[in-house]
Amino acid sequence: MLGISLIVLIWHVQTLLARHIPASNADTYLDSTHQTPIQAPDLPKKQDTLPEPGFFTLSAPVQLEAHIMSKCPDARDCILDQVVPAMSQLDPKIVNFTLSYIGKVSEGDDGVECMHGPNECLGNILQLCAAKLYPDPKQYLGFTYCTMKQYDLIPQRSLIQECAAEYGIAFSRLNDCASKDDGGYGMRLLRDSVERTRKAGVTKSCTVRVNETIWCVRDGGEWKECDGGADPKALVDHIQDLYNTKNGVK
Repeated sequence: MLGISLIVLIWHVQTLLARHIPASNADTYLDSTHQTPIQAPDLPKKQDTLPEPGFFTLSAPVQLEAHIMSKCPDARDCILDQVVPAMSQLDPKIVNFTLSYIGKVSEGDDGVECMHGPNECLGNILQLCAAKLYPDPKQYLGFTYCTMKQYDLIPQRSLIQECAAEYGIAFSRLNDCASKDDGGYGMRLLRDSVERTRKAGVTKSCTVRVNETIWCVRDGGEWKECDGGADPKALVDHIQDLYNTKNGVK
């Protein structure tokens, strides 16, 4: 059910972390060389200095944003079939990518309601923590790609551990991030992300936006509102054209 208060949700996060990410593993850093590699497209590196969304200067990258829910099948299809393939084809200097989450901030207590329950809230938090700790899309988007291939298993320890190892993410750091301040830190990351989505007027998972304009929506197992087409190559071409036009590249 929806309507989970901040205190109750933090309790859920702590309980789920204890169940799926045991405290005994808190100081264990995973080595990807000890894991079986998961095949995934190569992703661009995030730029060190980027303008805020909607603000453009000479050589400013195009803003690409995907609004998702971690346990949503439409979000899985969107990330696997459009976002990651497009990002793998884009020059990292021309695009600034953001993952934002869909939910509802509870009135009066600053809690967050997640459509698929507290497991999804925790999945969202873990993915946000990956992005916060490892801002290179090669890592955090790769980690998200890996977990969402089996979205129904989020946030099981084995899945999080495997995906963290594959993309060079320290399992212990995800744990620390999600549980910091008795869960308050991870909750703030989620609340800020959900509020960003609300201000953008986005309600459907998955919604892909380019320069704050909807490019495509994946909803109910179908692509919708995709005037430019759902093919990732169309998204790549659109971003390249926007970048060239804005920056006077011929």
